[in-house]
This record gives sequence, C-alpha cells and structure tokens, in this order.
Amino acid sequence: MPSLFGDVISAFMNVPRESDPKASDAEVVVSGVPFDLACSGRAGTRMGPNAIRQATANLIWEGKRWPWDFALEERLNVCDAGNLDYAYGEPESLVDNLEGHAERWLAAGKKMLTLGGDHYISLPLLRAHAREHGPLALIHFDAHTDTYEQGTRFDHGTIFHHALKEGLVVPEHSLQIGIRTSYDRQNHPYEVLDADWVNDHGPKAVLERIRARVGHHPAYISLDIDGLDPAFAPGTGTPVCGGMSTDLMLKVLRGMVGMELVGMDVVEVNPAYDHGDITSLAAATLGLEFLYVLAAGKRVWRVVDPRQ
Repeated sequence: MPSLFGDVISAFMNVPRESDPKASDAEVVVSGVPFDLACSGRAGTRMGPNAIRQATANLIWEGKRWPWDFALEERLNVCDAGNLDYAYGEPESLVDNLEGHAERWLAAGKKMLTLGGDHYISLPLLRAHAREHGPLALIHFDAHTDTYEQGTRFDHGTIFHHALKEGLVVPEHSLQIGIRTSYDRQNHPYEVLDADWVNDHGPKAVLERIRARVGHHPAYISLDIDGLDPAFAPGTGTPVCGGMSTDLMLKVLRGMVGMELVGMDVVEVNPAYDHGDITSLAAATLGLEFLYVLAAGKRVWRVVDPRQ
C-alpha cells in the first residue's frame, strides 16, 4: 500500500533518502510515523513528521551547529527512510509494520531517530529495540507518565505501563522528566523528576540524576514535545503549563554525550495548533541535537575504547 503522506515530505536536514537498510552506509536512520489513532486529546499528530522535517530548513544553513565544533556530516552518516507505510485506520497494521521496519534497520546496525505521530508509536519501537539490545533504560521527557492502566489497547497514555509489563524497560535504570500531572506516587515504578524540581534545579542537576540512574545501561530516549511548556511548544494534543524551556531540554540532551544511547523518538507534534512552526522547530532542533550527541559520542568512544 503506498504511503498516504510519503510523497509530500522533504528529508530531515536534506540527508539522503534510503529504503534498504543493508545497502545504506548510514549510521542513523530518520523515520516518520504519521499515526494519531491512539491519542486522547486533540488529533492531528499524523502531520507531525512532515512538519518536523520541513522545519529543518531553518537549521540546514548553520553548518557547524552551535555550540559544537564540527558539522554533523563530518562525523555521522544519516539517512531518511521516509514515512512508514501502514493500512490507515488499522492500528494493528501500524504496530506490525513499525516493529518490522525498526527491526530491519536495527539488524543492519543502525540507530534510529523516529518522528511521530502520537506517543503510542514508542511501544512498538521499544519492542524492536529491546529485541536488539535487551531490556532498556528509559529516559522519558513528558508532562504525563503514560503509565495509566485503565486505557484501551491502543492508547498513548498506557505505553510505559505495557512496556514494563512486557519486560522492555528496566525501571531501576529509568527516569521520567518534566512530569506535571497526577500519578500514583506510592506505587510508581520509575524515578520521576517533576517539572518543578527540574525547573528549580536546572540541567546540571538533571544530568547528574540521569547518569546516576542509567549508568552504562543501553538507553532509549522518548521525548514527548509536551514535556516543553506550551509557551515553547503550543502545537501538541495535551498541553500542560509549567513545563521545561527549550533551552533547558537542549542542555540536558546535550549533556548525554558518551552515554549508550540506542535510539530516540520525538512525538506528539500537532502543527494544526501552532503558529509560526514554533513546535515543529523545537522538535526538529531536539532531534538534530540527538544526532550531534551521537556524533560527539563517536569521538569519545574512540578515545576510551582500545579496540577502536
């Protein structure tokens, strides 16, 4: 079935378009998942991947991106696999196709940056990553814990409950950052750095907690754009005031150089509720920062690992 959206996208940062994992020399693949059938708030995140890619037009000109001392293409080969094909209106098709898509790229030795779409897409992605790397440390930026048990089978608010039940994540190595909605604090399986604590203590303290919690465990980053305050990301389905600034989140992400990061998704961008592409630009910038973190980490790896 041809993609409903694949013919109108541009590649993330104008990187090469690739469809065959085995034939590609890319180290990281960017994929879009235009899916929003699991959302409980405002629909429209199916348009997120295209909007994020288009927003990278504001980032391409920079060359060596501040504050890094190198251009991305000097250290990291990246490709864009386009948008996932699935039978629109059938969530089972989304799950099967996304798991298969991720497994093929991961089996070829690639890392993934995936653009949503609503947050439900993280569950099939975690399944594929856990098959490749084993149970993962989860670094989760969000206004909501997404650990609610009362949701339906396809629900963007239950994904990290199911991920835990399926053994995809290791809770003692996982954190949820920026939370500012209710959850069961007495029985919650993950460490939570709530939005008040994060905003009061700043990026250095957040990074100290992340590194202490995750250690050297393989880690997956799931970044819901509503982890940002609506002042910085108005275009999302369930905005909650009191969140992180884009600057703070970038500094936290930037500080993860050298960690064993195996993949990242950026989800819940809903461009219909934005003006001036503020949210799409924030998501594109955060995704690009992840790529720079991976590129900078290659240099660290070569220094500390005598086998290289």
